[in-house]
Amino acid sequence: MQIYDYLETHGIPYERHDHPPVFTCEDVNRLVPTLRGRKTKNLFMCDNKGKQHFLVTVPDEKSVDLKSFGEVLEVKKLRFASADRLQKHLKLDPGAVTILGVVNDEARQVRVIMDKAIWEAEALQCHPLVNTATLVITLDNIRRFLDATGHRAMVMDVPARD
Repeated sequence: MQIYDYLETHGIPYERHDHPPVFTCEDVNRLVPTLRGRKTKNLFMCDNKGKQHFLVTVPDEKSVDLKSFGEVLEVKKLRFASADRLQKHLKLDPGAVTILGVVNDEARQVRVIMDKAIWEAEALQCHPLVNTATLVITLDNIRRFLDATGHRAMVMDVPARD
């Protein structure tokens, strides 16, 4: 099912803004027009053995301290997951990681973690499973989306690197 169909089926409104492909937060700042809502950075991570997977959403300017974050999660050797794992669990390509990717995690094997600053925003900017558009969705509707997919967000202050 396409993400737009899913959002419409579940009554989740969004604003769509098409743009050239973006792969990094720097690309977004250069190529995406100024939009309302909080810019996000989404990280797909796993433990060293690949048994636990995490989709982490933080403010776009935040650099995550992986060692401290792993300690908070009680996960040894937290690391970025491979492109193969990203495809297997969220059916996404690198550069298109998004909170909306959990729509493809039907087995609910991916834990969603939201930085507190994101969870307190009025609206979020996120990719619609591809990096050639940005959707603006209110936080209340992001919460409705997560409920619809059967995912619960763990909200925390994700440790930042100095």
